[in-house]
Amino acid sequence: MESLGIIYQGFTLEIGIMLGITAALLLISALVSGSEVAFISLSPSVQQQMRTSGDARDEQILALRANVDELLATILVTNNLVNICIVILTSNIMDSMFVFTRFEFLFKTVLVTFLLLLFGEILPKVFSQENPRWFARMVVYPIRFFKFVTYPMAYVLVRTGGRLSRIASRGAEISMEELADAVDLAHTSSPQEHQMLSGIVNFVNTEVEEIMRPRIDLTALDIKSSYEQVKRTIIESGYSRIPVYDEDLDNIKGALYVKDLLPYIGHGDEFGWQQLLRKIYFVPKHKKIDDLLRDFQENKIHVAIVVDEYGATQGLVSLEDILEEVVGEISDESDEDEKFYERLGENLYLFDGKSHIVDFERVIGCDEDLFSDVQGRAETLAGLMLELRRDLLRKGDTVEAHDVRFTVHAMDGHRVDKIKVEILNGISQNK
Repeated sequence: MESLGIIYQGFTLEIGIMLGITAALLLISALVSGSEVAFISLSPSVQQQMRTSGDARDEQILALRANVDELLATILVTNNLVNICIVILTSNIMDSMFVFTRFEFLFKTVLVTFLLLLFGEILPKVFSQENPRWFARMVVYPIRFFKFVTYPMAYVLVRTGGRLSRIASRGAEISMEELADAVDLAHTSSPQEHQMLSGIVNFVNTEVEEIMRPRIDLTALDIKSSYEQVKRTIIESGYSRIPVYDEDLDNIKGALYVKDLLPYIGHGDEFGWQQLLRKIYFVPKHKKIDDLLRDFQENKIHVAIVVDEYGATQGLVSLEDILEEVVGEISDESDEDEKFYERLGENLYLFDGKSHIVDFERVIGCDEDLFSDVQGRAETLAGLMLELRRDLLRKGDTVEAHDVRFTVHAMDGHRVDKIKVEILNGISQNK
């Protein structure tokens, strides 16, 4: 080794003790580094399971996650202190065992960097990413200990970081999230005003698929229908604009405006009503509704067909749907009061599967966005059950979330028609 500029001096008990301490510190570094990924990687569904597991470790994990800034500060301070100790000890061990005639800095740097990166960062983070809940359970009590030990430094770090962040953000444009928080904190004279302010704030972030009438609820006409069938459909539905398809709903040919039929109201089946079809507007399901409103204004139209990336019909959106996002539900004299739920008893309800989650939360009186951590992209109760179960639903299937039990009560083919809802322990109720 002398050719490399390294002369071996021997191994002593003191060196052995320092090696043992260094190995222990490297293990601590690995646990702390992996804990960062483990705590942050817990999915909403896993967190929900942890809330109902009854395991004390799960409760401690959720408590630590409640203050992410403080948790990350604890991990950062602990990891840096441990790594500094590893660097010092490794340097002392190498100086005690070897004499370097050249390249001393290079040897020490390569060895320490290799140890810290491989065993203190890469391996534990890869492992914790694959097993976040198991890893978090393993390190939760050590992290609580380190939180207690490093609290003064972590507190200063959090406070300083928050102050610097506020200084840096002065003069910057207010974000939509900050505006939404301001609306939540605002004291308005009525719930309607608060709802309208929230609707305005969320307007630019709302997509068409969130407000559209889904395909399964569309009222549409077959282009081969007789004139009598057309008139009957118009009378039964009460709609003034009806899509017209050929063969199936994925082949929309246009829209029939009821006002265009008025001059021909007395004609029989010989009348070719198809000649009155107007061109219909198509929009992608992920289009923002503020852009759609602008399109409606420019093209002087009131309805559009919503399609997916393959051109398949997903639903229908109207100007009224867009306005209702801001001002709330709009009803006129021709609207019937639809009852989408039935109260069966105390804390027991029967809902339509297509009921919107927001309407459901309003009916049972729970906190707004209570199910936002588990609903994914679902907008209806049936969709919420699919997100929770991650499988096709059948009659009798049951899932639970936030102390609410959902049971499939009735099916319409493959569609969930009725869902029985039972509120457990009353925990989800507003206080």
